[in-house]
Amino acid sequence: MDNYSFIIKPATEAHTIYASMITDEMEQSAKARGTGIAKRSPEYIMTKMMEGKAVIATTSDGEWAGFCYIEAWGHGKYVANSGLIVAPQFRKFGLAREIKKEIFKLSKTKYPESKIFGLTTGAAVMKINSELGYIPVSYSDLTDDEQFWKGCQSCVNFEILQSKNRQNCLCTAMLYEPKAQKNQHEDLALRDDFKKNIKLFERWTRLKKYVLLNLKKTKNKTFNLF
Repeated sequence: MDNYSFIIKPATEAHTIYASMITDEMEQSAKARGTGIAKRSPEYIMTKMMEGKAVIATTSDGEWAGFCYIEAWGHGKYVANSGLIVAPQFRKFGLAREIKKEIFKLSKTKYPESKIFGLTTGAAVMKINSELGYIPVSYSDLTDDEQFWKGCQSCVNFEILQSKNRQNCLCTAMLYEPKAQKNQHEDLALRDDFKKNIKLFERWTRLKKYVLLNLKKTKNKTFNLF
């Protein structure tokens, strides 16, 4: 196995040269998973870098390896760590976990009073979030900022979100509350067996996907009868 050395730090204007590569990989990764993410332009990613609201990973040789950025919603009451992506050749090295840790730390520095949330279909990301102190919550516990939910319109599963009145979808909602007491997180966190075994996460996401996608198919067949 190749022995890579990564540099993970807040992105700056100097990193804007990677913006197009990052957005291209975000789109390709979403297609490969069969899910959708809110599409972002290279210009949007550049803005996040210049605002100091992003973390980037590069190799010691300057090759782009991974990325994640911060978005604030509801006048800063809620913060999301979005667009986590690792270049294909650098996956399986634990890089996503390290980027997540850095963007989480940056989020708490920039928005110390904000709730940090995420929506993901990825079992690995769910496990990392749990390790950082996120807990699984209902969609109603997330921001009601309409601009955030508009971002879901580019997702291939947006119809499911609409049909569930924005209360459920293939993504799992997770939330970190900075003012929550430690024992509250422990009481609400995922079961110990989930923390130890990522296969259980994967089983849960597969089951959720199966149920919701089959409901969508059934609905479409019903519509076709009329």
